[in-house]
Amino acid sequence: MRCAAAALGLLLSLYVLPLSGALGAESLTREEALTALQDRADVAQRRAGAAGLGRTGLMSDVPALVQALRDPDAMVRALAEQSLWQVWGRSGDPEVDALFQQGLEQMQDREVDAAIQTFSEVIRRKPEFAEGWNKRATLYYVRGDLEKSLADCDEVMKRNPVHFGALSGYGLIYLQLGQPERALQYFERALAVDPNLDQIQAAVDALREALGRQQRNST
Repeated sequence: MRCAAAALGLLLSLYVLPLSGALGAESLTREEALTALQDRADVAQRRAGAAGLGRTGLMSDVPALVQALRDPDAMVRALAEQSLWQVWGRSGDPEVDALFQQGLEQMQDREVDAAIQTFSEVIRRKPEFAEGWNKRATLYYVRGDLEKSLADCDEVMKRNPVHFGALSGYGLIYLQLGQPERALQYFERALAVDPNLDQIQAAVDALREALGRQQRNST
């Protein structure tokens, strides 16, 4: 499934590729990073705050990072997106986090079945950790187990309703299931959280055009 492999590559690139341009972020405490992120007059401070929360942020800081996805500065937006993935990737349990990292490495190596087993163990140990469910949902999609992927996406949304990755995942699944209208709804929901998802925006534009053409041809 070529599009599934592309989706996996996109997800991994969002999660693991570091961004530069946030000078001083490493020295900020969580409270300082939150304050810096809200400094409307100083873009360098907002960049440092957005990056700093990737290192120190908690799930309670997610609303501030989501708001930063609409910052006027492109670097702030990109850093906020990366930091959301970093915050979402911390369970708060060092052993679970180590297991989670093992699963990420298996994903990068395209060891799909092994990674599914690893993330299943993450879920067993810490079921409230949404990102364990999200990674397994992605892997089920890659393997073609679409119903299992949908079920795991449901678990993600129960725990993290602004997870634009899972919302995008729903869209990909419903495209595979031949339900473009429903796919479009989920892609639009993903963009409502994070308007910087260029590939999802392109999919939305293409779906709107295709559905509009289909409607015109049926009249």
